[in-house]
Amino acid sequence: MGWRPYPRRRRAASSKVAPVTAIDPVRDRLIRRLPKVELHLHIEGTLEPEMMFSLAAKHGMALPYHSVDDVRAAYQFSDLQSFLDLYYAGCSVLVDRRDFYALAMAYFTRAHADGVVHAELFFDPQTHTVRGVAFETVIAGLRDAMEDALRRYGITSELILCFLRHLSEDDALATLDAATAFRSEFIGVGLDSGERGNPPSKFARVFAAARDLGLRPVAHAGEEGPAAYIREALDLLMVERIDHGVRCDEDPDLVDRLVREQIPLTVCPLSNLKLCVVRRLADHNFARLLRRGVAVTINSDDPAYFGGYISDNYRATATALELTAPELVAVAENAARASFLPATAKAALLGRIRNEAARA
Repeated sequence: MGWRPYPRRRRAASSKVAPVTAIDPVRDRLIRRLPKVELHLHIEGTLEPEMMFSLAAKHGMALPYHSVDDVRAAYQFSDLQSFLDLYYAGCSVLVDRRDFYALAMAYFTRAHADGVVHAELFFDPQTHTVRGVAFETVIAGLRDAMEDALRRYGITSELILCFLRHLSEDDALATLDAATAFRSEFIGVGLDSGERGNPPSKFARVFAAARDLGLRPVAHAGEEGPAAYIREALDLLMVERIDHGVRCDEDPDLVDRLVREQIPLTVCPLSNLKLCVVRRLADHNFARLLRRGVAVTINSDDPAYFGGYISDNYRATATALELTAPELVAVAENAARASFLPATAKAALLGRIRNEAARA
């Protein structure tokens, strides 16, 4: 099998992540101790260069890089398309059940070190089925890792099936139909890939069908797309969370609604920096939204590509935006409340967060 670039679909973006100054010991200790919930994590976006090379060798694939260092150099993107070319091409090394297991297990091992206790993982079946990889192969490998992560680390997790919005709604409906045989294996549906020209309204029928199946709806909106896309996601797709959502403050009435209805935003600060949503992390609106009362959370998006896992995102955001210790606790609590955990588990997790914060 050879290296397969994915069709070009999304907008241009930026340069490498700028370093931030070291965080003070008090907040660093708090971040290390806080039990964390990750709600915006693309499992395919955790593919580290070492694993890419290992899986390519396993499957006899020729990569257009001579070394791991060459791959890491390619991770310094000049634009978003250069990220997507590498991201989707990297997925080509994921072929069998063990590959998906290895990918997810590597994430869970890192997540455990970062204090993650619950994760709701996005996966993109269309990226794999178009290559001839069976849906069952993808989900079986991921579920194997989820079960092992629970046994080894005590991490609970769920899967969210994401539709690629640059593809048609009919393609998404066919994907949902194929997924119904595995309905018990995932908890929700999401919408990712390029926003521009692909509004949430394009997928109204597929989200209605997913809700009829009892699936929890979320959607990427307001990252590169306008605030109006956030409204569409809420009103037409009836989502329970907005992924990204940082352009909400272009519409003050929308921000009022987010506060009033406590609609969570799964924000990914280092991703926003890497892809030039903001020029500097100090310019990010995360703290402003938090202090306004929006239920913002911190997540890592595609951490292998964007320069940091969840604790890195907490530290960088806390430093650049001068988040206080109580604000960091509030962010962790927001994530617990925004999760799809059962009410009793959610209450227990909130208590655990408060107890650990008091001990930090």
